[in-house]
Amino acid sequence: MNSMNSGSGAAASPEACLALIDGLAVRPFPETVFQDATGDGGPDHLIRVLHRSRDFWDGQDPHVWEQVDAELSACLDALIAVCTARWGDPLVVDLWAGYGDGGREDLPEPFCTLSQVTMSMHAWPLPGGGRWLGLVLGQADKELPMELLAAVGLPAALDGVRDGGSADSA
Repeated sequence: MNSMNSGSGAAASPEACLALIDGLAVRPFPETVFQDATGDGGPDHLIRVLHRSRDFWDGQDPHVWEQVDAELSACLDALIAVCTARWGDPLVVDLWAGYGDGGREDLPEPFCTLSQVTMSMHAWPLPGGGRWLGLVLGQADKELPMELLAAVGLPAALDGVRDGGSADSA
């Protein structure tokens, strides 16, 4: 499986995604903001594309979208089960509840970026207290690819969302 892009629509492998997650959880944060085909990040967060489907520009049969959604949802569910076994029940973070008067611009990263593809995230504080891990499945627009994403960030960002009332226990 190509973790970056699967134009063929092949299902994401939970095992391959888990290997990427494990690497992301310990990868140093970059000194400067970046964005590339693998994801993006900054001094306080990283986002990694675990799987990106083909795009849906050609208006093909809606069953294709449904199949991709089902396959990626199954992979997300498997990853959530593994992470829950490792670290306990996740927080379910409502990424849209944090909007202030300024909209998305009021959200810290990586929540601003993640909120552009989905409404919620499953998140776990990682052992050692220095990071959290979040998983999302989303699509920025109906013509664009579906993406399975993992994010890591500093605890203060997750605490800020939780304290703001936009996270609930699963």
